[in-house]
Amino acid sequence: MKWKQDPYFESIEQIHKSLELKPIIALKNFIAREPSGSIPISAVSKRGLEFDIHINVARFMRQYPSIFEEFTGPLYNLPWFRLTQEAVEIDKEKRRVYEECRDDLREGLRRFILMSREKALHLKIIKGLEWYLGLPSDFLENPEVNLDGSFRFVEMEDGLKGLAVVKNEGEKVLTVLQRNAIKRGVYSGEPNEAIEFPLFPSQGLRLRRKIEDWLIEFQRLPYVSPYEDYSHLDPSTDLAEKRVVGFLHELLSLFVDHTVERKRLLCLKKQFGLPQKVHKAFERHPRMFYLSLKNKTCTAILKEAFRSKSAIPSHPLLNVRKRYIKLMKQSGRILKSRRVTNRSVDQPNVVKDLDPDYEEDCKGGGAMAD
Repeated sequence: MKWKQDPYFESIEQIHKSLELKPIIALKNFIAREPSGSIPISAVSKRGLEFDIHINVARFMRQYPSIFEEFTGPLYNLPWFRLTQEAVEIDKEKRRVYEECRDDLREGLRRFILMSREKALHLKIIKGLEWYLGLPSDFLENPEVNLDGSFRFVEMEDGLKGLAVVKNEGEKVLTVLQRNAIKRGVYSGEPNEAIEFPLFPSQGLRLRRKIEDWLIEFQRLPYVSPYEDYSHLDPSTDLAEKRVVGFLHELLSLFVDHTVERKRLLCLKKQFGLPQKVHKAFERHPRMFYLSLKNKTCTAILKEAFRSKSAIPSHPLLNVRKRYIKLMKQSGRILKSRRVTNRSVDQPNVVKDLDPDYEEDCKGGGAMAD
């Protein structure tokens, strides 16, 4: 199926600025943890890869003067950085959200783990997706505060540490798709009951008649919740594909921006029982997902989250990230203003003062020495 650009999804800032924001937040957190609230550049200059920064760290921070304020340190005239007052205020709001919405963050993590085959995930997988789940970087380091009795740390089969979730007896976890279908009165939760995925065609994107007919039959298939056992499914069937598509829908609904870099899903295949070419599911269902090729990567977007905003609950951290993006954009205006100011300072005077001796000669009749 030929990919077609959708201007609407290509223009959503919270999606396409998210990757740019991630290293900024990592640096911001590093500075905020310092008792003095400031750091010398030497504290981070050799740690660019740790923050996912691929240029000189000082140069990177100077690109965002609305977030990082540079000043001369107390020793050796080294450059130091601290957060601007606006960044400090947003950081306070973020901390408040973490405190007030800890239960929501915990539930998102719980659901993520419950979709896995063993109801347990490697810690490195959770760490790799904590940005998308909206978890603070130290969330797992404080289990007594952030986790409840349903979580337990385990040793996985390959010897690596993992986090498992124990379901309550008789507990039935419903996906956002199931909850919405129940609200609409089109789903009762009976076995082998169908739920049609909400579809949102992009303008100018037409499916072949054969694909249209297949999609109608696909929608009529029973809905297989990603929280249920799928071991009995034949991976080559359309029913197995509907389970995979349902998993991707639920996964993206848990994420802050309801998007994910497609390559991030590669590490999930074994743990979540996904097919080798799981990325093809996004391409085969362009009315559910949109693939953006901006920022030199491929980002999968859940269309329903943006076309039917009341259908997918908003993540508690979303507004905080939007504020950071707005502040981040101010940096461009600040740098532009500085460039204009510097050009005006460096601009030479068009009319220069005459040499005093030359002026005297002119007054004396213009006689010149031989």
